[in-house]
Amino acid sequence: VVPLPLQIPMGEGAQFEGVVDLVTMQSITYEGEQGEKEIYGEIPEQFKAAADDARATMLETLSMFSDDLMVALLEEAEVPVDDIYKVIRQATLSHEITPVMMGTAFKNKGVQTLLDAVVRYLPSPLDREISAIDLDAQQKAIKAGADDTDSESFRTKLSHSSDKPLVAMAFKIVDETFGQLTYMRIYQGKIEKGQSYINTRTGNSTRFGRLVRMHADSREDVDCGEAGDIIAAVGMECASGDTFCSDGVNYALESIFVPEPVIRLSIEPLDRDGADRLAKAIQRFNREDPTFHVMTDEETNQTIIAGMGQLHLDVYIERIKREYKVECIVGEPRVAYRETPTIPVEYNHKHKKQTGGSGQYAHVVGKIEPMPVDNDGDTYEFVNAISQGRIPREYIPAVDKGFQRALVKGPLCECEVVGVKATLSDGSYHDVDSSEMAFNIAGFNCMRETLKKSNMALLEPIMNLEVEVPEEFQGPVSGHIAQKRGVINTSETRMGTSIFIAEVPLASMFDYANELRSMTQGKGGFSMEFSRYAQVPRNIQEEVVARRLKEKEERMATA
Repeated sequence: VVPLPLQIPMGEGAQFEGVVDLVTMQSITYEGEQGEKEIYGEIPEQFKAAADDARATMLETLSMFSDDLMVALLEEAEVPVDDIYKVIRQATLSHEITPVMMGTAFKNKGVQTLLDAVVRYLPSPLDREISAIDLDAQQKAIKAGADDTDSESFRTKLSHSSDKPLVAMAFKIVDETFGQLTYMRIYQGKIEKGQSYINTRTGNSTRFGRLVRMHADSREDVDCGEAGDIIAAVGMECASGDTFCSDGVNYALESIFVPEPVIRLSIEPLDRDGADRLAKAIQRFNREDPTFHVMTDEETNQTIIAGMGQLHLDVYIERIKREYKVECIVGEPRVAYRETPTIPVEYNHKHKKQTGGSGQYAHVVGKIEPMPVDNDGDTYEFVNAISQGRIPREYIPAVDKGFQRALVKGPLCECEVVGVKATLSDGSYHDVDSSEMAFNIAGFNCMRETLKKSNMALLEPIMNLEVEVPEEFQGPVSGHIAQKRGVINTSETRMGTSIFIAEVPLASMFDYANELRSMTQGKGGFSMEFSRYAQVPRNIQEEVVARRLKEKEERMATA
């Protein structure tokens, strides 16, 4: 993809005045306290030569994607502005170019032209086909015992018309003093104030009492929103990713992708007075941000928060202090390790208990084997290979649930177990003593015992790391990444700046901001995001397991 500047700046830093639009060959300056007034005019003399050169380069690049433009340039003919807009849009939609705009967010200069470019060059909702899953058709197929009940098989095309039944998604939740504010995108149909619509996740009818159109920090009351609109509903209860439909339509839009958390830490108020405010804060953040998780440690009864990285959690801790006036005691960050089997193991487990009266009996036979772990560090598959009614059909889901219960805590250091394929191939039952509970217990105990024989390995989150430092610090920074068990995939130098793109274990990255600042005299920067889970080297696995077991013993000793 070719970055294509459509403007050049007039000045830089404190002397930044505005931009030259290379398409229309006009200068754009900004007036007003917020830079809200755009002033179009002639290009100042000192910028004309640079603008002519930049426009020639822009048109030459665009001619690679348009024969008509190529001919016009060869004939030295004037190219209409609308034709240039058209070529830029086509090349953008085909991922050939990325339009580059100039401005400064700090001074609110260039924001308007950026938004104009979004409208002019980026895809309209009308350019994309939208579909939803027909939940009624899917449930009907499941009840009929169809082989293919995957969601993708029941997609139905939506219309961009406002005259069709409503299909809308809640994509953002904000907790306010007077209730929840829910941002919604309307894909089909319309939402009218005072009407009720069905939340297809819960099946409940929800009344939309007040609708607003958001304008940054201000809002405008509206009576309805139509297909293509983004509006907000005030005071209704729902979750991010919920689909709302008109009565008689039961569709589900593709939900928001929420990756698994990779880091967790304990948090508690410094004094009892802050307990209620802390609870309100984390409940609010949990509703607003699907990647922010809250749980309670069963052994210590501590509140645990989990998220996508240390900075992610640090931001929320700071907000708790600032917005809720709660001083917190925060535990050390803990990496969200996973456990996985590495060898297949067959099982033959019998659960038998007789205590007078009817007892418990369940017998399961099959195999546990490893399978690839997906990017979120999660994979589990249950295969029902039972034939000839060896186990009644109604008991098989109980075995599956028992297996999954056992995967919550693994045998190494009680981390979640992933990458498991469990095949149930045989077994037996008793006419009187067998039950769903008996087969659930059998599945739970069978999985726990089988995993102990599966040569378990520890998995750790691997992060994509991008570091930018002045060229003179290239050696120390690259060596430091290697010390952290990182692998540098690419490195390059641009205009005196060295850029590294690497994969690094999250466990090695705590306090990296301070370390990088120290190495580069405060001139370096980095960004980091979750990539995948990978197996921990055996020597480090032994250290992690020993440390976790020691921590557990200490907790039990002080309990």
